[in-house]
Amino acid sequence: MADLDVGDAAPQFDLPRDGGGSLSLAAFRGKPVVLYFYPQDDTTGCTTEAIGFSQLKPEFEKAGAVVIGLSPDSVKKHDKFKAKHDLTVDLVADEERKVIEAYHLWVEKTMYGRKYMGVERATFLIGKDGRIARIWRQVRVKGHAEAVLEAVRAL
Repeated sequence: MADLDVGDAAPQFDLPRDGGGSLSLAAFRGKPVVLYFYPQDDTTGCTTEAIGFSQLKPEFEKAGAVVIGLSPDSVKKHDKFKAKHDLTVDLVADEERKVIEAYHLWVEKTMYGRKYMGVERATFLIGKDGRIARIWRQVRVKGHAEAVLEAVRAL
């Protein structure tokens, strides 16, 4: 299966969200969507990334964009994560990894010489038309939210 590329239709989803209910990509048609994938709630890099996006949420909204964080963690974990760090971005739970796999982000990783499967940290900027406008793979957290905001403003 080929990787997703700029110009491809973004794979659709409808997933349980923090605070209850569900969130679907289709609900935001006509607005840019920043969909960022992260490995796990409440780890150092993931917390830093979520705080960065939350701090810039008003700027993303001013640019007309929605920010959604997605991980395989449960809604319950998302709720605790949001409360602990005062996060304002929407978080969705992909416990079965169907969306993670649709975006080709369930990958082999290595830590301390040990290989394991996990979520690749990546961000997709989805345009108003539902097509992928920009992709960041193997994201380094420092300065990432700011770089994504610049790209949203450039749409």
